[in-house]
Amino acid sequence: MAKRDYYEILGIDSNADASALKKAYRTQAMKYHPDRNPGDAAAEASFKEVSEAYEILKDPQKRSAYDQYGHAAFEQGGNGGAGGGFGGMGGGFSDIFEDLFGDFMGGQQGGGRSQQTRGSDLRYNLEISLEEAFNGKQMELKIPTTVDCDSCEGSGAEAGSEPVTCTTCQGHGKVRAQQGFFTIERTCPACQGQGRIIERPCKSCRGEGRKNKEKTLSVNIPAGVDDGNRIRLSGEGEAGMRGGPPGDLYIFLTVSDHRIFQRDGQNIHCRVPIPLTTAALGGDIEVPTLDGARAKVAITAGTQSGRKFRLRNKGMPIMNSHSHGDMYIHTIVETPVNLTKRQKELLKEFEESGKGAHSPESEGFFSRVKEFLADLKD
Repeated sequence: MAKRDYYEILGIDSNADASALKKAYRTQAMKYHPDRNPGDAAAEASFKEVSEAYEILKDPQKRSAYDQYGHAAFEQGGNGGAGGGFGGMGGGFSDIFEDLFGDFMGGQQGGGRSQQTRGSDLRYNLEISLEEAFNGKQMELKIPTTVDCDSCEGSGAEAGSEPVTCTTCQGHGKVRAQQGFFTIERTCPACQGQGRIIERPCKSCRGEGRKNKEKTLSVNIPAGVDDGNRIRLSGEGEAGMRGGPPGDLYIFLTVSDHRIFQRDGQNIHCRVPIPLTTAALGGDIEVPTLDGARAKVAITAGTQSGRKFRLRNKGMPIMNSHSHGDMYIHTIVETPVNLTKRQKELLKEFEESGKGAHSPESEGFFSRVKEFLADLKD
């Protein structure tokens, strides 16, 4: 019986890309999977047919040969057994499972065959002052981490020796056992999935290929950073196992509270007490700014507590731009204390002469109170 066209089996065109090929394969494999069709010989045959087609077409070289010569390209051993049961699936049923679910499991296909393991990412919490966040700073940090062992250069093997291929799994990092219809795959117990065994471990690192060390790094804190911002230093995390690539270092920033200024995003707020006379008569005051200078603020006559005065471009730098936020001055009118007898007399005279005309908010409030109480009596 003539074999069906592989593209027809998967339901795709001959010019379909790898993504479309994989999607079609998943759909067909899930449809005919034996677990979903127990005892169905036709579904089992279709599942094998789909698996064989995908095994050929996912390999660029095999696909090219098939496109040129068809099934004849794999006859008489050219396929390496692609047509025989689960043997035609290359790595067996476990590889089919990985193709179907590997992306969702977060792992890479053929897991365990890599002899190198990427190092872990590191987190470093760094607290800086508001002034440092405003100006930016170049800092040197001492980070406890792991680095490649200098004795074995990260291989884990003693000088003069090299890791050898694991004889239990033949370097695959996994071993398989047949249980009836299924092939069960698990991590090789001899090499713990590394694929290689170190017969003579390095005495300095005990075969890990890395050791603990404190590393000094120069870190640039850009101007304008805020709470929760993080800086990524690629390759400055823990060293990988047995020569694997290092992880990354993430520096999480915290900006400490300031004794004068309060930050709100890119804006700065400052509560400034002003004398009663300045609030009443008006005048100029000087306030500090984060750049170390002083700014003059014109207080208008009759200023009340809580009034805001805006100083443009005196706030925090905005990252990746040449702009700044604004600074807001919040006035707090200070009530005079420790008055002399004469000063008290003058204030009393001032109060009697005005008869409420100078305190409209106070007069308005107590008028509303009187109306409220009168309404309650009615």
